[in-house]
Amino acid sequence: MQKEILRSIENIEIYPIISLLIFVIFFVGMFWWVVRVDKNYIDHMKEMPLKDEPQKDDSYENV
Repeated sequence: MQKEILRSIENIEIYPIISLLIFVIFFVGMFWWVVRVDKNYIDHMKEMPLKDEPQKDDSYENV
């Protein structure tokens, strides 16, 4: 029954391709960001949970 319903929808074969493309583009983008991110930003974010002082409005570049 489900196969007949899915076969009756026109151009249904494009949806798995679109979802795969979204998945791949997202993870390639995240990989690119991880490779290109500033190391000062990583150090700042890494130390944030360990600091007991209140947060300042300064950006990470001034750390």
